[in-house]
Amino acid sequence: MSTDRSSAVLRWIFLAPTMIGIGIFVLLPIIGSLVLAFFRWDIITAPQFVGLRNFTDMATDSTVAISFLNTAIFVVFAVAAQLGVAMLLAVLVQSRMPSWLRVFFRSTFFFPLVLSAASVSILMRYLFNESYGVINWALSLIGIPAVPWLTSTQWAMVVVIAVYVWQNFGFSFLLFIGGLGSIPQEIYEAGAIDGATGWKKFQRITLPLVSPTLLVASVMGIISALQVFDQPYVLTRGGPGDSTRTVVMVIYESAFRELEFGRASAIGLVLMIAIMLITAIQFRLARRFVFYQ
Repeated sequence: MSTDRSSAVLRWIFLAPTMIGIGIFVLLPIIGSLVLAFFRWDIITAPQFVGLRNFTDMATDSTVAISFLNTAIFVVFAVAAQLGVAMLLAVLVQSRMPSWLRVFFRSTFFFPLVLSAASVSILMRYLFNESYGVINWALSLIGIPAVPWLTSTQWAMVVVIAVYVWQNFGFSFLLFIGGLGSIPQEIYEAGAIDGATGWKKFQRITLPLVSPTLLVASVMGIISALQVFDQPYVLTRGGPGDSTRTVVMVIYESAFRELEFGRASAIGLVLMIAIMLITAIQFRLARRFVFYQ
């Protein structure tokens, strides 16, 4: 009995640093943000309770509405492109090739993910610069005039999505590599005997068996995309106009530029609820579309 008690005490001793860290740096900020959403506070004067005013003001704030719309557009196209590129490359890498070449591609595709989003965005800002960017220089060689990539409402969001996908598809790529590697080769051999080749093999065998991995990648991809900040902030500062301003950018600007921490907390709370609802819907739909072996 004493041995069991000492083992339990030892477990709690090892768990204590992690639990204290989670409590201080995760739970307390979340609770504080929830409470602050019902106050008006500029960090200088004492907090003033305003009830639901932060939420009612948000409902009539055009900047908040545009940011949610921009974020929704970004999520749809960025996540679709990220999953599509990752799946395509994973299937190609898993095809017959030397093992050293497969390792090379895995490392290469994952490498952008280890870089900081800010540094990547700064580099891409130079590449897409209208006056001296490498992209426009390359286009000029084939007679295409300079494109205002970052100063045009037509192209700014496209560039933000492209940069985000380029940096983040590596994570989904590795997930798909693992999912594809778990599919027994006997299933493909049986499909080949039945005449399944090319697209039919992918549609009838690969896609259903990799659907659990696709669910995980889509859930994590949407949660990450809903919180996008670095790429639009560094590349365009939310412009031109508000064409690339996202929800997290509005939260940041409300809190640290306008010192309206209550408004920022209210927007953050709405975003958190949106993330939870979207994730719940995904898992609900997964009951019909995800196939478990």
